[in-house]
Amino acid sequence: MTNPQLTHRAHAILRATACGRVHVSLSCEPDVFVDGLAFSDQPGARALVHAGLISPARPGRIGEQVPARLTDTGRGVLADAGFGARGTAA
Repeated sequence: MTNPQLTHRAHAILRATACGRVHVSLSCEPDVFVDGLAFSDQPGARALVHAGLISPARPGRIGEQVPARLTDTGRGVLADAGFGARGTAA
């Protein structure tokens, strides 16, 4: 079942993450970047990180931008919404 609390924008961030287009800054309130640009809805993007749907793909220094990855839960949310592992329609 699709999570009714996630917006189309949240699903778009998850899909972009699955495609390798998202980076996060390493901090307690991470900033999220898509294609090198700061995402316009930082509170919404941070909520995805705090909810455990997106995480840093590797460790780094505080404040450093690193690639983001979907967690198993994030992949499940995309699958429930009808998207495959690469964020494309299944």
